[in-house]
Amino acid sequence: MLIFTDVETTGLEAGDVICSIALLYEDDVIHELLNEGKKIPPLASTVHHITNEMIQNKKSFKESKIYDFLKQNNSSDNTLIAHNVKFDLEKLNVAGLDWQGDVIDTLKVTKHLIKECELFSLEFLRYELKLYIKECEMKQKYGIKDALCVHKAVRDVFVTKLLFEYLLDYATIEKMKELSFQKILLEKLSFGKYMGKYIEEIVLNDRAYITWMLGLQELDEDLKYSLEYYMRG
Repeated sequence: MLIFTDVETTGLEAGDVICSIALLYEDDVIHELLNEGKKIPPLASTVHHITNEMIQNKKSFKESKIYDFLKQNNSSDNTLIAHNVKFDLEKLNVAGLDWQGDVIDTLKVTKHLIKECELFSLEFLRYELKLYIKECEMKQKYGIKDALCVHKAVRDVFVTKLLFEYLLDYATIEKMKELSFQKILLEKLSFGKYMGKYIEEIVLNDRAYITWMLGLQELDEDLKYSLEYYMRG
């Protein structure tokens, strides 16, 4: 079974926890707000629009229906699919679920197969690949009336499924599983003063800048791999 998921959290640090999660599988979609005992800071609320008042009386992840579902289906027979699945798996692990099934990371797969994209965030790909065109049809199928969905996790899980279906034109499910764990050779920088420029060109014209970037802490593993690749020539 393919299980699409999206989580919203109290922040992006290691100690932050899930406050919202959505699952989409077969002919069903479920969503729950969660209270893992950590307050949601205003900065996080600006992203997902979930407030502390909204989760005040909600259950913890281990008390939720979604936890029961994932626990019952936590096997190699099932595949968890998310955009930047590493983040979702880390937060699920913090909440008490160590996923044992297969995974597909639509972020990594897209970076491998559609390198010409300017950015790879789910929101950008929604517009760049015109995924929004099929949203209404899909939401009607799952009984979602709100065009944009009230909760961000619900909307994002639909976009993830649409992106996955788009990627099926480029690769099989098994190939996507492989690509989800393979390092990506990036061609361009996605931020900084050279945003949108080819890394190979930057190495030739401003090698010192690439050296500086390699000294940054917590550098994305694919970006680090790509910078080192072009530096070696």
